[in-house]
Amino acid sequence: MVAVDSATQGWLTIRLEPSLASTPLCGRCFAPSPLIHDRRERCIRERDILDLRVMLHVCTRRVDCLQCGRVTEHLSWLPPFARITERMRLWVEALTRLLPISQVASLTGLHWHSIKEIDRRRLEAEVGAFDAGPVRRLAMDEFALHKGHRYATVVIDAERKRVLWVGYGRSRETLRPFFKLLGAQCEHIEAVAMDMNSAFDLEVKANCPNAEVVYDLFHVIARFGRDVMDRVRVDQANALRQDKPARAVVKGARWLLLRNRDNLKAGQAVALDELLAANQPLATVYVLKDALKGIWYAPSVREGWRRWRAWQRHAHESGLEPLLRFAKNIRPYLRGILASAIYPMHTSLLEGINNRIKVIKRMAYGFRDTAYFFLKIKAAFPGDPR
Repeated sequence: MVAVDSATQGWLTIRLEPSLASTPLCGRCFAPSPLIHDRRERCIRERDILDLRVMLHVCTRRVDCLQCGRVTEHLSWLPPFARITERMRLWVEALTRLLPISQVASLTGLHWHSIKEIDRRRLEAEVGAFDAGPVRRLAMDEFALHKGHRYATVVIDAERKRVLWVGYGRSRETLRPFFKLLGAQCEHIEAVAMDMNSAFDLEVKANCPNAEVVYDLFHVIARFGRDVMDRVRVDQANALRQDKPARAVVKGARWLLLRNRDNLKAGQAVALDELLAANQPLATVYVLKDALKGIWYAPSVREGWRRWRAWQRHAHESGLEPLLRFAKNIRPYLRGILASAIYPMHTSLLEGINNRIKVIKRMAYGFRDTAYFFLKIKAAFPGDPR
């Protein structure tokens, strides 16, 4: 029986009474239970109708089930102990896929924590269980959780572009639970892409005996920019203290030197050419930056080795201390660099994922619950179907 009590101040109140002709079902075994112990009234939120928020006053019955005892009757549209209907829950779940929790709370009138709990349960049901599937190639990277050098590590299936696991920290101990979950599949991993992180490297080698570590081009070039190009640029600017206009040009050329030439505008390309023509050390490191990239795109390991030897020779001939130091530091990682000729992998996909993670954080104004945050990340990257 349905009765509309009132519709005032944006609220629609509806009272629901059980039909006298209906036989209630046990809330546990779902068997018909005609013996009614008592009745109770519950206030339940229903999905909005037009611009009205709907409140249901539901009279529920407690039955004496011969098998289960005294149990609240089963209602298909109302989960046990819930304060919202099933339809309301599905609506909230659909909204949280698209909007931040604060906006969903404003739209529905539900409390922020209630909406978060609904979304958390949905995420746990969809992506909470670990399921790597038939994985052969992995990529792993770190991203910042908060300010203050707090990081998390994300591991993806490089072929299906699916986030497999997210863990707090960036040490060997951080990765260990992932490999325990992976179990016997560790032997089938053939390649893992990463930055030059010795902790990741050692843990992969300890758990995946057949895997080849592939060092990522993006991170090496970023390191070259910080350790070599920035250092040479600062040294050249300091050498031009007496020529203030020229010093200002060199000091302000950081992003001009780091950016790829294809991404420069016409005026920027001209300014770059003039700068390189006027400053031989900057021209040297700029040319060697492009030559360093060529090692990753070598068609074979032999060709990659030849390109490395040529690059190393030019670096030593330059006589620039930052360049010599970089060449010495990168030498122990050469195997992982040359492996890119066999496994053309990189973590540029992870850089895109990191950017998406930043968007998720901004939408929520940060996450205090890291477990919930990790579930949001996994749900955002379900991967390509195979």
